[in-house]
Amino acid sequence: MSSFFLFSVIILAVAAMVIAISKFNLHPFIVLVVISILVGLVCGIEPVKVINTIKSGFGSILSNIGIVILCGTIIGTILEKTGAALTMANSILKIVGKKRSVLTIGAMGYVTGIPVFCDSGFVVLSPISRALAEQSNTSLAVMATALSGGLYATHCLVPPTPGPIAMCGTLNADLGLTIMIGLLVSIPAVAVSILYAKKVSSKINIPANSECSLEELKEKYGRLPGALHSFSPILLPIVLIGFSSIAAFPSLPFGKGTIYNVLTFVGNPVVALILGVFLAMTLIPKSEKENSLKWVSKGVTDSASIIAITGAGGSFGAILQLLPISKSTTGLLASGLGVVIPFVIAMILKLAMGASTVAMITTSSMMAPLLSNMGFTSPIGKVLVVLAIGAGSMVASHANDSYFWVVSQFSDMKTDEAYRCQTGMTAVMGISVIIILFIISLFIH
Repeated sequence: MSSFFLFSVIILAVAAMVIAISKFNLHPFIVLVVISILVGLVCGIEPVKVINTIKSGFGSILSNIGIVILCGTIIGTILEKTGAALTMANSILKIVGKKRSVLTIGAMGYVTGIPVFCDSGFVVLSPISRALAEQSNTSLAVMATALSGGLYATHCLVPPTPGPIAMCGTLNADLGLTIMIGLLVSIPAVAVSILYAKKVSSKINIPANSECSLEELKEKYGRLPGALHSFSPILLPIVLIGFSSIAAFPSLPFGKGTIYNVLTFVGNPVVALILGVFLAMTLIPKSEKENSLKWVSKGVTDSASIIAITGAGGSFGAILQLLPISKSTTGLLASGLGVVIPFVIAMILKLAMGASTVAMITTSSMMAPLLSNMGFTSPIGKVLVVLAIGAGSMVASHANDSYFWVVSQFSDMKTDEAYRCQTGMTAVMGISVIIILFIISLFIH
C-alpha cells in the first residue's frame, strides 16, 4: 500500500466525517463507526477482521475509561444541582476579592471547569458574572470572556472532564500525571484569557443588567453546602489518583508492601471517582433526597453520548493501528515538529466540526499508532501529546460550537462581539498553550 493512497484515504475519511457531522448533522457515533468500517474495507482489510477490530476497539477503550466518564459526569451534575458549584465560586470570591473581579471570575471558571461541563458551568456562574460586573462597574464582555476562558482551560486540559479522560485512555497516558500537569498548564492559559479580556473585550461595552445581587443569588438557592464539603468530591479523586501515580514511580517511594497496594487500589481512577460520587451524593439535602435518582440519572444520560463517541473513536483508532501509518509518516514525525502535529490536527477538526470533545477523541485515535515514531512514549511524553490535542481543540470556539452560543446569549453579546471576545480569546489561549508545551517538549518528552 503506497503512502499516497494511505494518506488519501485518511484525508477523505476525515473530510467525510466533518461533512457528515457539521453539514448533515449526523451523530458523531454513527459517523465514526461507519467511517471506521469503510476505511478498513478500502484499505484491503478482511471484512470479518474489520468488524472484529471495530468491536474490540470499542470495548477496549471503554473498559479503561467508561466508568470514569460516567462517574465524572454524575459528580458534575450533582455539584451543579445542589448549589455546590456556587459555593465553590463564592469561596474563590472570598479569597481573591471583589476588587479583583476579573481575576476572581477567571479563577471561578478554572476550578468549576474541572468537574462541570463548560456550557453548564457558564450558565451556573453567569449570574455571578453579571453581579460582579455591576458591582465593579466593568463591562459584562470582560467578565464573560474571563469566565469562559477559565472554564474552557480546564475543560480541555484537565481530567475528569470527558475529553481529556478519553484521550488518556486512547493514548495510555497516566491519569494522575495528566491531572497534575494539566492543572499547571491551565494556569497560564487562564492568565492569557484574563489578559485578553482586559485588553480586547474591554473595548466592547455591555451593561451588566444584573437581576440580583450576590446576596440575593445565595438566597435564591437556599441553604448552600459548606466550602470543604463542596470541593471534596473533586479533591478526593484528584488526591487519590495523584498518590497512586507517585506510588507507581520507578523509585517506589512507598515500597511494594501494604501502603503501595492500598494507594494503587484507592487511586485507581475507577475507585477514586466512585468514591467521589458517594461524596457528591452526601451534598444532596434531605429535602431533595427524592431527586437523588433523577440527578444521578441525568448524569448517566449526559454521559451516554460522550461514552458512545469515545467508544467509536476507539474503533476508529483500532482500524488505524492496523494500517502502516507509522512507516509512512517517519519523515514527517522526525521533522522536529513534535507536539505541533497533534495540535494542528485537533485544531483543524475543531474548526470544522465545532465540538472540542469529538476533536480530542478523533485526534487521539489518529495519534495513538504514531507515538513511537514521534518519540513520545514516556509517561511525560504521552501527557504532552494529550495536552497538545487539548490545546488544538481550543482553537477556536465559533458559530458551529454550542459553547459559542451559550457564552454570547448569556452575556448579551451580538454575534460580531462574540467573535471578537470568544473566538479570539479561545484562539489565543490554544496557541499560547501549544507554545508552552512545545518549549517543554524540547527538554522533556
